[in-house]
Amino acid sequence: MSPAEARERLNAAIARVAAGDRSALRAVYAATSAKLFGICVRITGDRENAEDALQETYVKLWRRADRFDPSRASAITWLCLIARGTAIDIARANGRADSGGEALAAHALTDATVSDDDRRELDDCLALLDDGQRSFILSAFFDGYSYDELARRADMPLGTMKSRIRRGLMALRRCLDDA
Repeated sequence: MSPAEARERLNAAIARVAAGDRSALRAVYAATSAKLFGICVRITGDRENAEDALQETYVKLWRRADRFDPSRASAITWLCLIARGTAIDIARANGRADSGGEALAAHALTDATVSDDDRRELDDCLALLDDGQRSFILSAFFDGYSYDELARRADMPLGTMKSRIRRGLMALRRCLDDA
C-alpha cells in the first residue's frame, strides 16, 4: 500500500470512529499504536506510564474523532500530537518534565509522522531553520518542554521564545508547502 493510500485509509477510519464505529477504532489502533507508544515511552520515560498515555490517547480519539480535519494535518500527525500532549501531562503529573535530546526528538518526528519521501522533505526544511529554532521546535513538540521551560533554559523572555518558535513553524510550513 502506498503512503497516500495508507493516509486515506487512516482518514476514513477516523471518520468512522467519529460515527461510533468500534471496529474502526480497532483498525486505527492496529495501524498507529506502535508509533504512538514509542512517543509515549520516550516522553514518560517508562512503560507503565506510556501504556496509560497510549490508552488515554485512544479514549481521546474516541471522544474527539469528529474534530479531525484532514485539510489541517495528516491523521498520524494529529494522533501524534494527542499522544504527545497526553504523555506530557502524565510525565508532569509523575514529576518527569525532561526527556531525551534533539536527536531523539528528530527521530520521533521523522519516523512517527511522515512517509520516507516526506521525511526527506521535512529533514531538508528543518535544515533550513537556524539551530535555535530547530532545537526549540523539536524540544517543544517532541521532548515535552513548555515554552516557559525553553525560555528559562535559553535565558530569554517568554515572548521571544514564543515568537522564535512561531516564526520557525511558519518557515517550516512554507517550506513544506513549496516542496
